Amino acid sequence: METKRKLLLVDDDPSLLETLGDFLTFEGYAVECAASGEEALVKMRPFQPDLVILDMSMPGMGGKGFLERVTNPDGTTLYPILVLTARSAMAEYFADKSIAGFIAKPCDPEDLQAEINRILFETANDGAHTAPPASLRRLVLAEGDPVFRTRLQAELSQAGFDVIPAKNGGEAVEQCVLAEPDALVIRLETPGMSADEVIATLRRLPRSKGIKAVVYGLDLPEAQLSHVANLDLPDRCLLKDLSVDVLIDRVMALTGGE
Repeated sequence: METKRKLLLVDDDPSLLETLGDFLTFEGYAVECAASGEEALVKMRPFQPDLVILDMSMPGMGGKGFLERVTNPDGTTLYPILVLTARSAMAEYFADKSIAGFIAKPCDPEDLQAEINRILFETANDGAHTAPPASLRRLVLAEGDPVFRTRLQAELSQAGFDVIPAKNGGEAVEQCVLAEPDALVIRLETPGMSADEVIATLRRLPRSKGIKAVVYGLDLPEAQLSHVANLDLPDRCLLKDLSVDVLIDRVMALTGGE
């Protein structure tokens, strides 16, 4: 039996999702719909689409936020992306991203299908959409609160990262040496060793001396000023609170080489 090609359709217009979803399903595709960028991130990893059809004009993180979270440092995307409503004003934004195609809204279903067929044909043998985990950036996440650690691990995973959790500073050092991640994400007051102590230890070791890090929780009640003062990191790598969206954006920028 021939395997159906999988499409992830992302748009906040429920009538468009229903109309295009039904049309594409009738044409023989396996279609998963998402009404927001946030929902698309949740559904993307288990579904592993052959193509993402992405509307840019949505509330919340929108198409732009979604695209930032699935774009690799070299501009390629974890999955081929067909962008809806590609406005000329965003031409500069798309300049450094490998978008598979653009189509304006409202789009004729037949024109959309033709563009889908073109992209699927061109990407059928490049392997880009069949093995996305190889492109994932790896993080060590050091967080003592098991509830927040689980939440943050899930959010970072949905954003396209391979996350290795650590419940204390000692584990963070060990995992960074063993896994050689793209970055360390750590709460300032982590059990066992504070973030400044962890980072100082890693910088003394040959395999981890160049480690990038994002430290959060600098303004929490338990934060010690001496630990904050000992952090030798750029301001963009230091976060005052536990804002998950801001943390993800900073980690994306850090691991993307910006």
